[in-house]
Amino acid sequence: MTLPGNLVPAKPVSEPAEPRDAVTVVLLRDGVRGLEAFLLRRVKGMAFAGGMTVFPGGGVDRRDADTSVAWTGPEPRWWGEVFGVDASTARAFVCAAVRETFEESGVLLAGPDATSVVADTSAYSKARRQLVDREISLAQFLTSEGLVLRADLLRPWANWMTPREEPRRYDTRFFVAALPSGQKADGETTEASDASWQTPEDAVQDAQEGRRMLMPPTWRTLEEVGALGSVEKVMAEERSVEKIIPKLIRDGDVIRVVLP
Repeated sequence: MTLPGNLVPAKPVSEPAEPRDAVTVVLLRDGVRGLEAFLLRRVKGMAFAGGMTVFPGGGVDRRDADTSVAWTGPEPRWWGEVFGVDASTARAFVCAAVRETFEESGVLLAGPDATSVVADTSAYSKARRQLVDREISLAQFLTSEGLVLRADLLRPWANWMTPREEPRRYDTRFFVAALPSGQKADGETTEASDASWQTPEDAVQDAQEGRRMLMPPTWRTLEEVGALGSVEKVMAEERSVEKIIPKLIRDGDVIRVVLP
């Protein structure tokens, strides 16, 4: 796998940057042509991954660890064992995954109780903007609306860390989730120039033919979920999550990505 050479500084960094915790959610649905993933094309010129096609996601906010969130599904301790962190940090990862998915796609993995999920999120459009602007926390939003976070609608998938050569680095936990019945993913975020549902095969082909740019974790994940073929099979997949750190090797005008 190769990337344009201008995505990485020509001169190697003297000391690797400290990675920031982040999350990514692979939002899936079964379409007419098979499994589809929701993809966002990041605005060009952004400091990290500008112009790249990605899944919804972003950095973990310290307020994501708020224990007042009404929660159902696997407990934070279970998520901590999967991702190799303590329960408090794991709670923050899951809450960040729910928050970022809502902010970037309008899809909300929460409901009035432990057995239901919101069918129409349009009533929460103001709260969505407030979350984006950091005016309120996820805990404040869910509490004010009487909603329960549905951790059972997420499954752990992978843990990718940005290569040491990058000036901005993220330690990103990948989740998968099915689009809840009745909800729509809209991609109404200032961080994306467009958004769409695509089969993994089409997205990868677009990248191969130069119509999209995919980072290695996105490319690999699309291939993995695409091979399973359905939301049911993806959500049932048992994953052993180990940290993956690609290595970048400059070769003229391109960067070759070496995966462990």
